[in-house]
Amino acid sequence: MPEIKPDSSIKMPVAPKPVISIGAGGIVREGHQPAYKKADWDVIAVYDPLADKAQQLANDFGIPNVYGSLEEIIATAPLNAVFDIAVPASEIINVLPKLPDHAVVMIQKPFGNDLKEATVLRNICKEKKLTAAVNFQKRFIPSILAAKRLIDKGVIGELHHAEIRMNIYTPWDLWTFLYDIPRMEMLYHSIHYMDLMRYFLGNPTSVYAKTVKHPQMMQLASVRSVIILNYGDVIQAFINTNHGNKFGTKHQDAFIKLEGTKGAIRHQLGKNINYPEGVEDSFEISILQEDTNAEWQCHAIEGAWFPDAFIGSMANLMCYAEGSENTLTNSVESAYQTMQLLEAAYESNEQGGTIVNW
Repeated sequence: MPEIKPDSSIKMPVAPKPVISIGAGGIVREGHQPAYKKADWDVIAVYDPLADKAQQLANDFGIPNVYGSLEEIIATAPLNAVFDIAVPASEIINVLPKLPDHAVVMIQKPFGNDLKEATVLRNICKEKKLTAAVNFQKRFIPSILAAKRLIDKGVIGELHHAEIRMNIYTPWDLWTFLYDIPRMEMLYHSIHYMDLMRYFLGNPTSVYAKTVKHPQMMQLASVRSVIILNYGDVIQAFINTNHGNKFGTKHQDAFIKLEGTKGAIRHQLGKNINYPEGVEDSFEISILQEDTNAEWQCHAIEGAWFPDAFIGSMANLMCYAEGSENTLTNSVESAYQTMQLLEAAYESNEQGGTIVNW
């Protein structure tokens, strides 16, 4: 097997911008703040409607300023700040209009609760001329970056199979705002994987989907989904998620597998198994050989989903804003197309399959 050197490097900004944190919830504590601390970026202020939560975050991460209102933190922000908005999807529409025109903004996914909201949010971004990204940070997981670059170089040949499987137990009580909302699993979890499918394969022509509840998690609209993306007669692409596997980690799965005409890549997302503690990631490549059977080989990839993907997503936005990068990977337009795919998946779920006339 020829030597393969996966590249998971992240391009960092020449002049990092100070960060204004709007929201102090679990994803900020687990993902955003550890990432910015590791990157040595200055988070200069935080606001959350729950003042105690904002103050505790400030204490734990050395954030110097805690503000009591959204209007106050925006009014005192320096002109070169990047606004890091990490609020529930339904609240994004209450934040964006209050930002200064031409601001640089990172918006936590999803981009609204549905396509109608996403359309309004996209229009606000256009009208205010915001330099805005939506934090589909899984594109910047080091192993995903490495896989994309290997595929783009043709190392595994023409990509014809993409499979994402999450057979895990997720403690949804960490995010109680998800209880009793009409859309859950596909909107807040599998949307990441639909976005990754677009990242690797482009936009599908259609989608088939079914998302269901779990008898032990009835307060949630759904926690299990099967999503099949149609890329024609040769490419197979599907997502299979089950967040109710409480039977121990031995037979839990959390992986992305990509097969090409010359080889395959498999990445285990260890963070999703035994969340939030997680297990080790793995990154494996198998290249077909003319005279021997293909074998999987492990490759060490520096970094992981938490916190490095959050570094990558914000770094790309900062680089684009300063002009050192020409492509905004998680642009609002790209996020909008992911929301279009999500909406189509929900429409498919509601329409149901073909009736069998027994």
